[in-house]
Amino acid sequence: MGPDDDDLPPSDAATALRLIDDQRAATVRRLQPDARLLYWPWGVAWLIGFGLFFLRFSPGGRVLVALPDWLPLTVLFALLIVAGVIQAVAGARAYGQVSGDSAVRGRWYGCAWALGSVSVYAAVGRVSEHLPHDLAGLLWSAAAVGLTGALHMAGSAIWLDRDLFRLGVWISVINVVGAIAGPGWHALVISVAGGVGILVAGAIARLRQRGRS
Repeated sequence: MGPDDDDLPPSDAATALRLIDDQRAATVRRLQPDARLLYWPWGVAWLIGFGLFFLRFSPGGRVLVALPDWLPLTVLFALLIVAGVIQAVAGARAYGQVSGDSAVRGRWYGCAWALGSVSVYAAVGRVSEHLPHDLAGLLWSAAAVGLTGALHMAGSAIWLDRDLFRLGVWISVINVVGAIAGPGWHALVISVAGGVGILVAGAIARLRQRGRS
């Protein structure tokens, strides 16, 4: 029996280059998670979670929608946990096959997120108990969002990702705007500008992935 046509070497240089490009694109798709899984769950969490905060704890102590006091925070935490799980699973499936410097960078970056969050929340927790309810909520949310923006920019420096840097800058800027606007307004700014911004960033990142593939 003769060799199968698929087993034969390419007949010319152009065919060989196309084969190399196809294999490279397939490898990229296998080792790179869908950007929508890395961005969109967080965008949805911010859009809904902070949106509920605005509806329940509006500027000036107003209540636009009579929700239970515990509901906005519970929904936000639940959505953030779901987003974290989705991102972790997508990342593990793609990056679990990667070793070397890239794997080390990923682990160290994950540690920065974990330890940075614990450090910020520990400090904020000590201070917020001495503040009025509305200012305590503003402190918690502004600190969390500010840390997110800073770590996005740090991640962009690690992987030289311009889109991630732009998103980090955007998050940081709107966080400052919301904090200056005050309690209630901060939740609205982060919900709309932050949540939608993350969704748009995910869509752009996905389009770039398809272009590279």
